Amino acid sequence: MYIDLVVLVVLVALVIIFFKNFSSVVYFVAIFDILLRIFTFIKLNIPLQDISAVINNYIPESIPSLIGKYLTGIPYTIVVWAYAIIFMIFEVYIIKTFWKKKR
Repeated sequence: MYIDLVVLVVLVALVIIFFKNFSSVVYFVAIFDILLRIFTFIKLNIPLQDISAVINNYIPESIPSLIGKYLTGIPYTIVVWAYAIIFMIFEVYIIKTFWKKKR
């Protein structure tokens, strides 16, 4: 029912509790979303019905699809914009890291 949402919220809470900084939350959200998108790629490109069925039933396609499953209207828009801002911050972190390694 709400197990996928509960798992995401619990994992974000654990990251906040153990790492205690915003950058860890940003990295976790990006890593988790990339992992979900990899599973979606596997589901679409591996023709085994068993694997596709398990991924389709238990793993959401991405964080925005998970958000869209439970929210609509203005709350959905606000949360998706927060998600987009987190990914923009993630992009800044990646560019800063790339720039430091380039020197």
